[in-house]
Amino acid sequence: MPTLLICSATDDLSDLHAVFRQEATRRMPELQVRLWPDLPDPDDVEAVAGWYPPAGVIERLPNLRLISSIAAGVDHVLGAARAHPLVPLCRIVDPALAAGMAEYVLWAVLYYHRALDQALQQQVQRVWKIPTQKPAHQTHVGLMGLGALGSHLAGVLRGQGFTVSGWSRSVHHIDGVSTCAGDDALHAFLQAPDIVVCLLPLTDATRKLLGRDVFAAMKPGAALVHCGRGEHLVEEDLLEALDRQHLRGAVLDVFAQEPLPASNALWSHPRVVVTPHMASSAQPEVIVGQILDNVQRVRSGQPVLNGVDRGLGY
Repeated sequence: MPTLLICSATDDLSDLHAVFRQEATRRMPELQVRLWPDLPDPDDVEAVAGWYPPAGVIERLPNLRLISSIAAGVDHVLGAARAHPLVPLCRIVDPALAAGMAEYVLWAVLYYHRALDQALQQQVQRVWKIPTQKPAHQTHVGLMGLGALGSHLAGVLRGQGFTVSGWSRSVHHIDGVSTCAGDDALHAFLQAPDIVVCLLPLTDATRKLLGRDVFAAMKPGAALVHCGRGEHLVEEDLLEALDRQHLRGAVLDVFAQEPLPASNALWSHPRVVVTPHMASSAQPEVIVGQILDNVQRVRSGQPVLNGVDRGLGY
C-alpha cells in the first residue's frame, strides 16, 4: 500500500502523525501514513517527511518519490537525500514563520537593550541596582541574513525604533536599513552592531561562520542572537569570546547536535541563554497540507512546491 513515512531521530512526531493521518484519510484514503519506527515494507514508501531522520532509513527506500523536511530548513536531511539524487527535496514555507521569528528575536534584542541580562545576574547576587537605560535608536542591531525572515525582521525592528543594518551573501535593498553583501564586507559590517542576529541558511560557505574571526570582528561588548542553523556556530570559539569578556552574551536557539547534550558547557554558562529550537515553527496544518499537496504533484508529474536546490542547500 502506498505509504508516507513520518520520521525523526530526535523529536516526538506523534502529534504531527495524527494530523497527517486525519488529513490523508480525507484527501488521499489510498495513502497510509506510518510513524517511525513502525516501518512497513520499504518498497511501499513513496514519500518521507521528517526532521533529522534516523540513520539509514531514507537510504533503504527503493521507490521513494518525495523527500520533505517538516520545517523551513533542509540541512538535517541533505545527507540522507544524497542516496536519491533525482528525488525532489522540499521544505515548508509558512508565512507565519516570519511573525514568530520576529517575536523571538525582538524578545532577545530587548533582553540586551533593556539590560535584563544584567538584572538577572544581579538577582543571583541579590543586588539592587538599576541598569542604565537608553532609547531604542541608540541600540544597533545587525542582521546576518536578509531573506524572507531577515527582511521582515528588519522592518519590525525599525518599527520599534532600533538602528538596523544587514549583511547577506547576495545584495538586498531594504528601506531604512544599511545593507552590504559578500565576504569582503562582513568584517566591516560586524564592527558597529551592539547585537548581531544570525538568520543565515546553512551552506558550505556559512558552515562554521560564527567562529573566532567573526567574534573578533564584533564590537567589544556586543551580544549574539543565533537563530540560523546549529552548524554555523563554533561553540568553543563562542565560549572563549565570552570568557575573555569580548562578547557580552549569547541567546542560542539552534545547535549542531539536538537535543543539546546535558554535558554541553553552554547549558551552564552564566551569559548564555539556551532555548530548545523554539524561535519559530510551521503550523501542523501547513506542514501536512503542503506535503500532501506535493505527494499529489509528484504522482501527476507536476513540479513540487517549495523545492530545494541541493547545491545551494535551500
